[in-house]
Amino acid sequence: MGEASEEKGTASQIAVLGAGSWGTALAIQLARTSRRTVLWGRNRDHLAALAAQRRNTRYLPEAAFPDALVVEPDLARALRGSRDVIVAVPSHALRATLQAAAPLLPDRARIAWATKGFELDTGLLPHQVAREVLGERIPLAVISGPTFAREVGAGLPTAMTVASSDSQFAAELAFSLSGLNFRAYTSDDVIGVEVGGATKNVLAIGAGISDGLGYGANTRVALITRGLVEMTRLGVALGARKETFMGLAGLGDLVLTCTDDQSRNRRFGLELAAGRDVEAAQRSIGQVVEGVMAARSVREVARRLNVEMPISEQVYRVIYEGVAPQDAVKELMSRTLKPESI
Repeated sequence: MGEASEEKGTASQIAVLGAGSWGTALAIQLARTSRRTVLWGRNRDHLAALAAQRRNTRYLPEAAFPDALVVEPDLARALRGSRDVIVAVPSHALRATLQAAAPLLPDRARIAWATKGFELDTGLLPHQVAREVLGERIPLAVISGPTFAREVGAGLPTAMTVASSDSQFAAELAFSLSGLNFRAYTSDDVIGVEVGGATKNVLAIGAGISDGLGYGANTRVALITRGLVEMTRLGVALGARKETFMGLAGLGDLVLTCTDDQSRNRRFGLELAAGRDVEAAQRSIGQVVEGVMAARSVREVARRLNVEMPISEQVYRVIYEGVAPQDAVKELMSRTLKPESI
């Protein structure tokens, strides 16, 4: 193959690393635009089933794969010819996935991720992990916003955010994702978009607990509103812009995960309110509940920065200290009264 053909292939192909529900949904959406999309995952048996059935029967059984979607079990082959790479793995697997991919990346590669949450051991945001692994040369971006994988797979109208300090990468990735019923907006506030994704899962557990206890709509709305304050406080302390949290990756994602039972984190909170312990609740969900680890990492980062996050603190105490959900709510309601703006 000549140099011109190699360059054309590099520009037109995109790889998605992570064949869970969200990685599969992103791959389907990218392939809908007729862009050749390569989907890779660690479990070869799972990938073989995807290739044979041309759908992810475990997570998105109703979403057929477009012709442009190729399942590839070999990481080196998945990355060969893919200038743009999207990593869609849980936060605890981000570093290892980037480390595995780094020596295999083609020249001029650009990396994005749909991973949400601080790294547990370090308290780093995903872009900081990526910089540690990949260095300063590779353009980076984060994909986030109010999206459920099942609805993206079904082609229902959806909007989300692509954030990067490289405006060309953000614009081109947003264009690649956008199509009929899917709209991607761009931002340069990577920290704000990442903090929104890191904290909303913790707050969604709180919303699930509240609804599971039968506290009603008033309580849910109060929790979402004050949760948004907590999210914004932490983001601003880390260098984000306040207005980012009024958008899709902040308020939008928070409302989505707190109010719809497609959210694993919300369902996990419902399980806790029903009296199940943490292990039993996680088994009932059957997938990774990102908010469980996020509750710990968000608390540690907030304490390091001296940021007050009382809802997140109580969610942490329910999960890690065995505090009864009812007692956590009582603790929140008995806090000293103060102006809303504080």
